[in-house]
Amino acid sequence: MSIKETLQKDLTEAIRGRNEITSGTIRMVLTAITNEEVAGKEARVLSDEEVITVLSREAKKRREAAEAFETAGRTDKAALEKSEGEVIAKYLPAQLSEADIAAIIAEAIASTGAQGPGDMGKVMGAVKPKIAGKADGGLVSALVKAALNK
Repeated sequence: MSIKETLQKDLTEAIRGRNEITSGTIRMVLTAITNEEVAGKEARVLSDEEVITVLSREAKKRREAAEAFETAGRTDKAALEKSEGEVIAKYLPAQLSEADIAAIIAEAIASTGAQGPGDMGKVMGAVKPKIAGKADGGLVSALVKAALNK
């Protein structure tokens, strides 16, 4: 069963169970997936990897919104955004630890022959496919930058 089919099945269950946060979040995610499918010159069906990319983007939006609401003192809205992020996280692959990310970065630096900060693009290009949907891009970028500045 694809991730999109799982989302649709879980949406039906959430509606039947009258779970408003889960049903609303899944509806938003399915809308984002549909928008991605119809974007461009012709409609297409997204692969599971592409769906994970959309889910990651939506999860990032929720994290950033929760931070912004907390900064503004709106803890009620921040809690809602966090709970939506938790619903989305159920459909994402398990997140990598910093140690795992550092190992992937070290391997990428060795394989690309990167020497310093100027080679960050090469390293990120090698790392991105291996960590897609499994780690926050900002964290990966910071770790690559730190590794190249040694």
